[in-house]
Amino acid sequence: ETIVPKEELIVSRTDLKGIITYANETFALISGYSVNELIGKPHNIVRHPDMPKSIFKELWKSLETKGSWSGIIKNLRKDEGFYWVYAEISEVIKDGNLVEYKSIRTPISFEDKIKYQLLYDEIKKMNNETTRKVIYNHI
Repeated sequence: ETIVPKEELIVSRTDLKGIITYANETFALISGYSVNELIGKPHNIVRHPDMPKSIFKELWKSLETKGSWSGIIKNLRKDEGFYWVYAEISEVIKDGNLVEYKSIRTPISFEDKIKYQLLYDEIKKMNNETTRKVIYNHI
């Protein structure tokens, strides 16, 4: 796990289809990608397989109907590690037109990480999605 520093904000912007148009250095550092590797890629490049598909369906529906969404997300790093964030996504309006989405992500507590991992495992199980396999090695 990569810990998101408390004093840092992960910031990105996407076009209306979720293609990254801006990524700050913190996003690059935490995700393990360079800024250039992120620009032009779908934002789901950092989607962790532990995340239920229904969360992203809800996210897009909320963006379409309310113009914003917020929630807890587990993201996948380039090296297949992970990091947890609280994400706030909102529309960017210019001259009365929706032109892009901006996202600001901040760290969450250890307790929330445990709470949401268990919740997301349960949602995936209810939706018949593949769930994590946890292997314990007893020495």
